Amino acid sequence: MMEEETKQPRSRFLGTFFDKDAVLRLAALTRIFAWVVLAFYALDWLVAAVTIALQILRGFWVGMGATDVAQSLVFLFERPLRGVVYFIVLQGVHHVLLMFMDIEDNTRRAARGK
Repeated sequence: MMEEETKQPRSRFLGTFFDKDAVLRLAALTRIFAWVVLAFYALDWLVAAVTIALQILRGFWVGMGATDVAQSLVFLFERPLRGVVYFIVLQGVHHVLLMFMDIEDNTRRAARGK
């Protein structure tokens, strides 16, 4: 009789305040969304770089001062930097969610004495 009881899988612990599957889905979504955001900002940078190149080739930059040129170049490189920050933050959220789940699992295992 004891063997049959030990072979049965353990049910979900009722003291858990979150749905493990929902957290895993959220972690996967943040990871996917991080790459989507990075791709979007990369495309944005490519369009901005081509636009500046076309402006230079068409002569729109003739007569621009040094500060105007510097400001245009800062705008060109500032936007993708924001995208990289969003990417890093979303990847961090993904890993923190997984880390918290591991901490919770290890804490429960240690409390059970296994």
